[in-house]
Amino acid sequence: MKVLLDTNVLASAVATRGLCADVMREVLARHKLIVSTQILSELRRVLNAKFNAPREIIDDFIELLQQDSIWSEPDELPRVRLKDKDDLGILAAASVGGADVVVTGDKELQKLGRFRGVKIVSPRRFWDELTA
Repeated sequence: MKVLLDTNVLASAVATRGLCADVMREVLARHKLIVSTQILSELRRVLNAKFNAPREIIDDFIELLQQDSIWSEPDELPRVRLKDKDDLGILAAASVGGADVVVTGDKELQKLGRFRGVKIVSPRRFWDELTA
């Protein structure tokens, strides 16, 4: 399965133990992760600003995510009404990268349910579906 983990899921996975870390490990071990320049740039910023993570750890984590991942670099953003315009890049990356699912903590994205055939779910729902 091709999975796009939103920035908030990736940041939580590296900064805390718990569900998001379990989800990330499962995706890296058994599925294909989709990444984009936008996601990795946001991740670098969030880990630095919110979690005060050391640069070396951030660099190592970004490098880990880039290994064997599917790169998705969309050229245009979809026309969807969202409060956070950065989320348009997430939807575009998922669509262009051929994602089966987007895993996100963003409630507005979760409310969409699907976008161009890509399922959008919370980390909990994704985990529950994987382990059912």
